[in-house]
Parts: sequence; C-alpha cells; structure tokens
Amino acid sequence: MVSRSLQAGEVADLAARVEVATAAHQARYPGDPGGRQPVSTVYVPADRFTAATAQDFGREALRLLDAHAPDGPALAEAFDLRGDLAGRVRERVAAKLGSEPVEDLRVDFEDGYGLRVDDEEDTHAAAAAAAVAVAVAEGTLPPFAGLRVKPFCDGLHRRSIRTLDVFLTTLLDATGGTLPAGFVVTFPKVVAVEHVAAFVSLLERLEGSLSLPAGALRFELQVETTQSVVDDHGRLALRRFLDVAGGRLSGAHFGVFDYTAACGLPPAEQRLDHPACDFARHVMQVALAGTVVRLSDGSTNVVPDGDGTAAVRRAWRVHAGQVRHSLRHGYVQGWDLHPAHLPSRYAVVFAFLLDDLDGTSARVRAWTEQGGGDGGVLDEPATVKALVAHLRRAVDAGAVKEADVLAATGLAPGALHPAG
Repeated sequence: MVSRSLQAGEVADLAARVEVATAAHQARYPGDPGGRQPVSTVYVPADRFTAATAQDFGREALRLLDAHAPDGPALAEAFDLRGDLAGRVRERVAAKLGSEPVEDLRVDFEDGYGLRVDDEEDTHAAAAAAAVAVAVAEGTLPPFAGLRVKPFCDGLHRRSIRTLDVFLTTLLDATGGTLPAGFVVTFPKVVAVEHVAAFVSLLERLEGSLSLPAGALRFELQVETTQSVVDDHGRLALRRFLDVAGGRLSGAHFGVFDYTAACGLPPAEQRLDHPACDFARHVMQVALAGTVVRLSDGSTNVVPDGDGTAAVRRAWRVHAGQVRHSLRHGYVQGWDLHPAHLPSRYAVVFAFLLDDLDGTSARVRAWTEQGGGDGGVLDEPATVKALVAHLRRAVDAGAVKEADVLAATGLAPGALHPAG
C-alpha cells in the first residue's frame, strides 16, 4: 500500500474549487459546434441578387475554368500546383462548380450595395427576400445563406433595423414562417459592445413578432474596425461581444479594407496578407479559440480586367496567394465577390486539403490502431483531433469522398461527423 500525507477529506475543498472552475471554463469554451463550415462565402449586392445567382456564379466560374485552365497541366501553371496533384484538383474543382459553386451566400445591403433612399432599399429588401424564398422552394439555395445589414455606427442604425425587418417579414411570409437552414445575419463595423447588445435585443424582438423560436436568429460579426479588436479601455473587444451575444454569435469574419484603412495603411497596402491583418487575425484566434464562434477571412478586390487568359490568371494568382496565406494562418473560410474567385478559391483549398492526404490518413490510422507513433511522428491527442478535422473539411468541401477517408484511416462510420 502506498503512503499518503493528505487524506481525501483534507483536499475536498480544493477539489470542489477545481471542479467549479473547470465547469465555468467548459461553459465558456465548449469547443467547435461541429457540423460543416463553408470554405467560401459569396457576397452579392442586394439589387443584383436573384434566385438564380448561385447557379449563375457557377456557370461563369466553370466557363472561366474551362477557358483558362482546361486541364491538369494548365491548372498547375495557373495556380503553381504540383503536377501530380493538379489533375485531381482540376477534376474536383470542375465537379464542385457544376454541383455546388456557392456554399454560403450573403445578400449585401452594406458596402457592396451602398446608400439608397428608403423606398428603394425597402423594395430591394422585399425582392431579395422573395428571391431567397423561391430558391428555397426550388432547392437551389446554397447550404448556408443570409444577409448583411448596414452597421449601427455612422447613423445607419435605423436603416439597418428597417431592412432586416422588411427582409425577414417578407421571407417568412413566403416560406410559411420557416427560416432557411443555415440562415445567418451579418452585422458589420462594430465599434461598441452596446451596439452588439442592441442588435441582440433587435433579434429577440423580431423573433417575438415573427413567431420564431427563441434563438432562431443567429448572427456573425465583421471584425473590420480597430475597436472590434481592442476596445476603448484597452481590452480584447471580441470577448465582450461574445459575452453579450446571448448564445447567438456563430461567426467572426475579418474585413480587410475597412480595417486596413482604419489602421492608416495606404491603398496599395490594403491587402489580405499585410502584417497588420495578421495581427488582427491572430487576436481573433486567441480571443475566440475554444468557443462556438467560427472564423472567416476577408476578400480580395482584384478581379480580371479582361477575358483573356493573361488577365484572368493575373487575378487568379493574386487571389490564390491570399487564400494560401489565410490557410497557413488557420483560416479555412473566406469571402468571395466575383465568379472568377471561385476557381482560385477551390483550386487552392482543394490542393491544401489533398496535399499529403495519404500521410494525414496514415497518421490517423496509426493513432487509431496503435496509439500513434508510427511513421516517425509522435502525435498527441490535440494533433490527431486537428488531423481528423482536416479530413472532415476535405469531405465537406467536396475534395474527397467520405468512404475513401474512412477506408484510409480506419475510422468508424460517423467518426467524421459525430451526432450532436
């Protein structure tokens, strides 16, 4: 029998303190909510949105792919991919653009839409909502969708509230009171925690007026002001935003152009891979890691200045470089604004997900069967969890089939997408 100096009763108070602290920590940091996370969010100005927008984007993106990267070698050249990988990536990108070109769609009433007189914005809000309802009925709405309203700063709060009210009222009238699956509202340019609290109250009141279940309206914040990173008291603002969100906050999306402008960067340096953006992204990661809030990077404003191969590939290279930068920093999701962004988005993301897929699968199999350590890598549980998440993203995005991943890893059916 081993000897002890302290009996169980003598440390019971310490154990109770630890358990209280652990429970509080688990409540604040429950971890990723599970389920699919899109890799691309397409923003479309509200006055240009129709029920066919997602399909129109897909057709144009596939036309550009076929015209300017018609086969594996051409794709390898366009996106600086390994030759042995490019053929597989080309095949999967073409399939993606044909079947699900837009994963996540936002009808934009903010910067992409601009300022309009009230009657005009009311009309566009109602028309866009009706188009969403048509897409729902036809089964063509992307798996995730929503709208971006105007911010509460700069005196635009009344217009923001009115647009959200018109849009939701029209949508629910057309759908019989049911929100589309994956519906979310984007709340931009946050400068004060009080604005977040007011927006949450607005969502609560709309739920009551529209007979929606409590908590049905979820939102994501755009981190595009310096005050969204560090508040006026020098604290990390995102934690305070999360605290007042009432469990409704599902995402934090970085806004590159407003943020870099707020930091005083000249226009030529307002780009996604600028070090100032890295700082903001890293703060977002540290502040929200372990919570249910998922992160998304921003967009590029570079689009082809012509329809020739040289012009299209110039735009692709800029976008591809920025997507790679996001992926290296742990951001698997980003915004896209133009059909030309979809081939470069999916080509780079699929190459990232497929690169060394065999090695990733082997490491997971080694851990599953032997507890790790095979192949010269001593993986830890946290690393294995990240490896499995990487494989899950590859399946969800369409880069690989789930059956192939399960066969390669030895994981049980359902392991990539556990219930609950």
